[in-house]
Amino acid sequence: MQDSRMKHMPTGIPSFDPVLSGGVPLGSVILLSGGPGGGNMEFAYSSVLSHARTKRGGKQNSADNICYPEEIIYFTFTKLESSVRREIELSFRADSDSFDGTVRFIDLSKIYFDASVVPREWYSKTDIVETLRTRHHESESLIGELTKQLGTIAAGSLIIFDSLTEIATQAATESEWRQFISFLRGLQRVSKHWKTTYYLLISDSIFEPRRMAEIKDCCDAVIDFEWEETGGRRRQRVMFIEKFRIVMPALEEQDFVKFAVRITAEGGFEVSNIRMVI
Repeated sequence: MQDSRMKHMPTGIPSFDPVLSGGVPLGSVILLSGGPGGGNMEFAYSSVLSHARTKRGGKQNSADNICYPEEIIYFTFTKLESSVRREIELSFRADSDSFDGTVRFIDLSKIYFDASVVPREWYSKTDIVETLRTRHHESESLIGELTKQLGTIAAGSLIIFDSLTEIATQAATESEWRQFISFLRGLQRVSKHWKTTYYLLISDSIFEPRRMAEIKDCCDAVIDFEWEETGGRRRQRVMFIEKFRIVMPALEEQDFVKFAVRITAEGGFEVSNIRMVI
């Protein structure tokens, strides 16, 4: 379906990677957009868990166009690492040591909450004196610290932002919003040089249409996750590929744009074998 000379990184979702000829193009910034329970979080969780298992098992595809991530990095902005790990383990029946030595969690919640009205004792064990002593060594903003951390990650990695919503909602003024959009455009540009794949999770219903359109414009791919009524008071999760740099023409040619989805403890995130033509 795609140019065989192009390098791809698997999503780790067996029912979806064949549609993409093995995975997503290296250097893709992918927006995973959805409402509550739509499936975008489970997509990211399944991908991370699959890559973690592959790293632990030392199994890699020998195909010339397939590249597995050098590092798997999971950024959290309000959640604890232990909470994310526990949620994945309980949801998909993973071993408690699945991520040991395979996934690096980077927690930026202290910077996020330092700029809020949340009491310090809710998120930090550091007293106010120590906080003031060390604050001048830290970046002035969440985006500043995030940028600094991204520069330490090996090229060809898989990076997850959990979630972009928490960064975007801090842009209260128009000037701050412009800085946020500039950061996304810079990320899209440098991702091609670093050959790094990004999953940016976002809650789509929070932002006004103009701002959501700006965010989408900064990404190479936009995948929407939502519930769809199927009749008889039943609902079905669906995954809709809104745009995908380079691969979209081939997907539309094969009518591979909208998919039925299910999430199971055994298989994780699964794409239906039945394609939905729109």
